[in-house]
Amino acid sequence: MRPFRYHRPTEVAEAVALLDAEPEAAYLAGGTNLVDLMKLGVQRPDVLVDVTGLPMDTVRPLPDGGVRIGANVRNSDLAAHPVIRRDYPVLTRALLAAASGQLRNMATTGGNLLQRTRCGYFQDTGKACNKREPGTGCAARHGQNRDLAVLGWSEHCVATHPSDLAVALVALDAVIETHASHGPRQIPLTELHREPGDRPEQETTLPRGTLITAVHLPPSPLARRSAYHKARDRASFAFASGSVAAALELDGGVVRDVRLAYGAVAHRPWRAYRAEATLRGRPFTAELAAHAADVELAAARPLEHNAFKVPLIRNLTVRALTELAGQP
Repeated sequence: MRPFRYHRPTEVAEAVALLDAEPEAAYLAGGTNLVDLMKLGVQRPDVLVDVTGLPMDTVRPLPDGGVRIGANVRNSDLAAHPVIRRDYPVLTRALLAAASGQLRNMATTGGNLLQRTRCGYFQDTGKACNKREPGTGCAARHGQNRDLAVLGWSEHCVATHPSDLAVALVALDAVIETHASHGPRQIPLTELHREPGDRPEQETTLPRGTLITAVHLPPSPLARRSAYHKARDRASFAFASGSVAAALELDGGVVRDVRLAYGAVAHRPWRAYRAEATLRGRPFTAELAAHAADVELAAARPLEHNAFKVPLIRNLTVRALTELAGQP
């Protein structure tokens, strides 16, 4: 790891100003991803702006019935918060399915959303990677691509977004609160992450220097009947081979409303709008859930080693929705 300078601001505006002044600076929160990448030589910031001293570490109910989650709230604290456990169980389940207990104690809400891909070719500085070094090529596309994308990928990048938390938040219609040199802004989380296109090094729509300060969850009675299902290679902590966040509201057995999002299948958390539209207004059955997943996954383009993800996501969709349909 090469030398770097370190700042620990006490105000949001100070943190943003430091990033603006240093072209090779990076924000540091829990460090569970960034520090690993610095050790590997994948990221080499010359200045770290430690934001853990900023007042962004509370979970606060909002007057409209929603919740505001500070960007520095630790994943373990968020999973255990009584309001989150009661009103947004999909979020608790996604958090507890992610990483180890030690990592959850360090990882933050904002940092989790900005995790870099776990593509092995991105992490290996000896391999071609357009995300790490634009214009060098994508060794993953014709290499070992078992864990990589089946939806929305491009010839320039087939990496996936690794966050479990982001998948649940996308299903909950979360909105992020950001702060940049021109002031605060709110952005729907579905608009934060990009598909790779021909610029895979640009993973989000955030202008440089922008700091995520909070996540807003809208009030949602639908979210009380929600679940997260994740398939992984081992029972202990591991990144998802595929995951599904779901929320379901039935009226006399008919789907009144539904939310679905998929993880580990694309460059961003994948909101399954086509599947949702297929389900709404129809009597719920497991066969309908499978059909809805098929409609969504019709756009899938598996690579050489990951065709299994299509039936995996289909089965997880059926499992999650059937579980929710059976709840009192």
